[in-house]
Amino acid sequence: MNTADCILSRRSVRAFQDKPVPHALFEEIVGLAAYAPSWKNTQITRYIAIEDKAMIAEIAEKYAPFNAHVLSTCPLLVAATVIKKRSGYERDGSFTTDRGDGWQMFDCGIACQTLSLAAHDNGLGAVIMGVFDRPALEKYLAVPDDRELVALVAMGYPAEEPAAPRRKPVEELLSWR
Repeated sequence: MNTADCILSRRSVRAFQDKPVPHALFEEIVGLAAYAPSWKNTQITRYIAIEDKAMIAEIAEKYAPFNAHVLSTCPLLVAATVIKKRSGYERDGSFTTDRGDGWQMFDCGIACQTLSLAAHDNGLGAVIMGVFDRPALEKYLAVPDDRELVALVAMGYPAEEPAAPRRKPVEELLSWR
């Protein structure tokens, strides 16, 4: 699949087939996501792959009830974390720009989108989710103190083919100076 086709056909998938994602396939997808650009090539995004159905159900019930309907069919839940105090920083610990540590969210967003596009190119569907009890879920997942949980990505073989949502026209998105 070429890049334009991959971008144009990728959708946020919220219902999945009851079929596990092979480890080798997910490892290949993470290998592709490793090529996502990052601040000064810091490559701060780290993934926790969760395939235990009981654990996913507990996460849905206790930490992410808003997304319980998505998690109810999800065979693979990916917790995207970042290593703190690297993206947006200089070696002396000062910020490079007035955005502070906001660059870590930017880097993780690029990595999650790259992960989702690589999944789509390999026949999987995914949806990036941000509504969850971050502090409690970090504790439950034993996220190390030097990391922060940024997003959850539900992934698996799609059980739906969502239609493309309406997009804003280029004229609304772009201005020239």
